[in-house]
Amino acid sequence: MPLSEYFEKRVGTGVLATADASGKVNAAIYGRPHFIDDQTIAFIMADRLTHANLQANDNAVYLFREAGDRYVGRRLYLTRTGETDDIKLIEEIRSRPHHGDHPEDPHDKKYLVYFHIDRVLPLIGDTLK
Repeated sequence: MPLSEYFEKRVGTGVLATADASGKVNAAIYGRPHFIDDQTIAFIMADRLTHANLQANDNAVYLFREAGDRYVGRRLYLTRTGETDDIKLIEEIRSRPHHGDHPEDPHDKKYLVYFHIDRVLPLIGDTLK
């Protein structure tokens, strides 16, 4: 099943982990990724710690745990490839059907941050079945 289809059909919780230039780690709750194509995803983010970390270190991991009692999900190993603060594009992306919006401060500057998907692993283990 294509990864974009997987995320369309699953409900769960996502965490985006980043690190600054010195390796100090941060993790933040994020909704499902927006798929640009099979190898590229994007997240809408405010200018906070996660965004600041990505200015110094392009690497990130997105962990998604499906809702339920089992430990099922995906880990996406990512490299930031670019970003935009084009509010018109951000609103267009935001208007696409998705699940798991969280409350935001309407005054926060927003960015659409693009990532290449380097590797996909299950939530537990090292190979997808």
